[in-house]
Amino acid sequence: MAIAGVIILQLNLFFIFINIFPMAYSISEAEALLSLKKSFSNAEALDTWVASTSPCSEDDQWEGLVCNNGQVTGIRLGDMGLQGEIDVDALLELKALRTISLVKNSFNGSIPKLSKIGFLKAIYLSGNKISGEIPEDYFQEMRSLKKLWLDGNEFTGQIPSSLSKMPHLMELHLENNQFNGTIPDLDNPALVDFNVSNNKLEGGIPASLLKFNESSFGGNSGVCGEKFETKCDEKGKKEAPSPVPAEKNENTIITDNGNASQTDKGKISTAAIAGIVAACIVVILLVAYLFVRSRKKKGDEDFDGIIGKETNEDAVEVQVTAPVKREAPAESMRKSTSSRKSGSGHHHVKGVGELVMINEEKGIFGLPDLMKAAAEVLGNGAFGSSYKAVMANGVAVVVKRTREMNALEKDSFDAEMKKFASLKHWNILTPLAYHYRKDEKLVISEYVPRGSLLFLLHGDRGPSHAELGWPARLKIVKGIAEGMHYLHMELASFDLPHGNLKSSNILLGPDYEPLIVDYGFSHLINPANATQTLFAYKAPEAAQGQISHKCDVYCLGVVILEILTGKFPSQYLSNGKGGTDVVQWVASAISEGRELELLDPQIATSRNNSQGEIEQLIHIGVACTESNPRQRLDMAEANRRIEEIRNEGGKGSRTIEVIPSLRDGYADSHNVLGAQEHHSGQSRRSNGSNSSGRKDNFEFGIS
Repeated sequence: MAIAGVIILQLNLFFIFINIFPMAYSISEAEALLSLKKSFSNAEALDTWVASTSPCSEDDQWEGLVCNNGQVTGIRLGDMGLQGEIDVDALLELKALRTISLVKNSFNGSIPKLSKIGFLKAIYLSGNKISGEIPEDYFQEMRSLKKLWLDGNEFTGQIPSSLSKMPHLMELHLENNQFNGTIPDLDNPALVDFNVSNNKLEGGIPASLLKFNESSFGGNSGVCGEKFETKCDEKGKKEAPSPVPAEKNENTIITDNGNASQTDKGKISTAAIAGIVAACIVVILLVAYLFVRSRKKKGDEDFDGIIGKETNEDAVEVQVTAPVKREAPAESMRKSTSSRKSGSGHHHVKGVGELVMINEEKGIFGLPDLMKAAAEVLGNGAFGSSYKAVMANGVAVVVKRTREMNALEKDSFDAEMKKFASLKHWNILTPLAYHYRKDEKLVISEYVPRGSLLFLLHGDRGPSHAELGWPARLKIVKGIAEGMHYLHMELASFDLPHGNLKSSNILLGPDYEPLIVDYGFSHLINPANATQTLFAYKAPEAAQGQISHKCDVYCLGVVILEILTGKFPSQYLSNGKGGTDVVQWVASAISEGRELELLDPQIATSRNNSQGEIEQLIHIGVACTESNPRQRLDMAEANRRIEEIRNEGGKGSRTIEVIPSLRDGYADSHNVLGAQEHHSGQSRRSNGSNSSGRKDNFEFGIS
C-alpha cells in the first residue's frame, strides 16, 4: 500500500509538472513552421518547407527564414502570393522569433493577433488587403516592438492610442489606409520614422510629432495647423474658410420673385470680352518676342546666358525649334587655340570665354553649342548650381556652375582639371570640359539618366527603388569602394582624394554600376570655405584640424550605412536637424546585438539576401566610421574586405570579422553598367559612361 501511495503521488506530481511547465513539451520549430504553412491557402513558394529537413540547416535552410545559432529569428515571406490565415499560435512556438515580414501578399480580413507575441521587435505587413479597425488596446503589451509597417492596407477607424505604450518604437508607417479621426499623441522617445499620409485623418498635429515634415501627414484633407498654413477651430478641427461677401452692385435689382439680376447697364458684351482677350494675347506675344530677342543678343556678350538664369524654381526648358548654323567643332577649337597663341590675356572667342575640352569621348563642342542647347535646372548646392543641357546633336551634359573654386590661378587650375581627365576607371566619371574665369567656373560632364544614389534611396519610390534589393546594393557598395580605392592611389598626394563623397555625388547607370563624381575639389577651393562645402570635414577629427585620407573613409562608412538602413543621414545636413544619425544609431544597435533590425525593409523583405553578408557589410561600415582615425580602416583595407563579400543569393559565408573596437564596445562613438573584368592591369572603364539609358528627368545630386 505504501508503494502504491508513492506511485500515485509521483503520478500526481508528474501531471502537475506538465500543467505548470507545458512549454517543456511544446512542438518543435519545424512542426510550428509546417503548421504556419498549412494555414496559408497558396503556399507553393514554400516548397522547401518539408518535415524531413531542418529549418535552419546550414546546407539547405528553408526559404524565407533568418536563423541564428540554429534558431529561427526572422520570417521574411514578402511578395510570395500568400493568402489565407496566419497561424499566430504556431508563431508563438518560435521562441527566438524577433522579426516577421509578410509584405506584398494577399492577406485580408482583420489584423492578425500578432499582439500575442510580446517578444516581437519588427512587424512588416505592408501591401496586403487587411481591413477593419485595430482594437484600441492592441499594442498595449508589445513593449519590445521597434518597427511597425502597416502601410498599403485597408484599415479603418481610429489609430490606436496604445501605440504610445511602446517605449522603443522607432519606425511607424500607417500611410495609404483609411484611418479616420485625430492623430494620437505618440510621445515615443525613440520614434525617428513616421508616416500617416493618405488617410482620412483630421485635426491638429500633436506637439510630439511636429518634428516630422509635411509629407508625413500629406493626403489628409482634414489635418490642420501651422505646418499646413490652416487654422484649427475650437474643437480642434480644420477651420472652414470664411465666406466671401457679395459685392454691392448698384446695377443689381430685385425682381418680382425675389431673385437678384443684373441690369443691362452692368453687363459687358461678348464682343467686348473677345476684344480684351485678343489684346492680351497680342501683348503677351510681343513681350515674349522681345524677351527671346534680348536673350539671343546677351548670349554673344557674356556667358551668363549660356544655360539660362539661375533659379530655385522648377526645371525650365529653353527649346531649340530649328537647326542653327554654326562652325564645325574642329574649326571652332582651332580658332580657340589660335586665340590663345595670339597673346591676348583674356582668352575669348567672339566675346565668350573659351571652353577647354579635356575629354573628347562625347565629341567636341564649345560655348556656342551650350548657349543654343535646351537647358534645365537640376538643383543647387554648396558648390553652386547644376544644369542639364541637350545640344543640337542630341548629346546631353551636366554643367556645374560654381564660384567656390577660386583657390588656384588659371595655369594651376588647368593642370588639376587635366589630371582629373587622365583618370581611367569604370566607377569614376571624368569631366568632359571646363571654363575658367577668375570669379566663376563651369565644369561639364556627361549626363547620367538614372540619377543619383541619394534620389534612388530617398526620393524614388517607383520601380527602380523596388529593384534595389540586396544584390543591387552590394554591387553599388563594391563599385563605390573600388572607385574610391582607385582615387586614393591616383591622387595619393591629395589630403582628400575625394573630399565630398556622399550619396548625391554617386550616380547610377542602367545596371546599378556606380559612378563617382565631384572628387578632388579640395585643392580647388579656399580652405576657409572647405568646412562648409566638403562632407569630409564632418569626420570627427576634422574639428581638431586633422584632415587626411581617413576622412574619406569616414564618408564611405556613412554611405554604406545609408545604403543598408535606407535612412537619410543627419550628417548631410549643415544644421544637424532632421535625418538619422546613422553612425550612432548603428553603433548602439551593434552593442545590443540587434544588427538585423537596422535594415531597410527593401532588404529585410528580400528573398535574395544573405544574413552573413549583410552583417559583414554592417561591421565594415562601422569600422569605417570609427571616431578615432587611428582605429579606422584605411581605404585599401576597406575595399579588400568589401571585395571579399560574395553574393550567392543567400548562400554566403556567415563568418563575421569583428574588429577589436567592436569587441570592446562601440557605444561611445559618435540632398552606373555591366562588364566586370580588368584587362592587363587596366581599369574596366575608359572615360565617361554609356548614357544610352532612358531619357527621363531625375533629381541630380548637388555638392
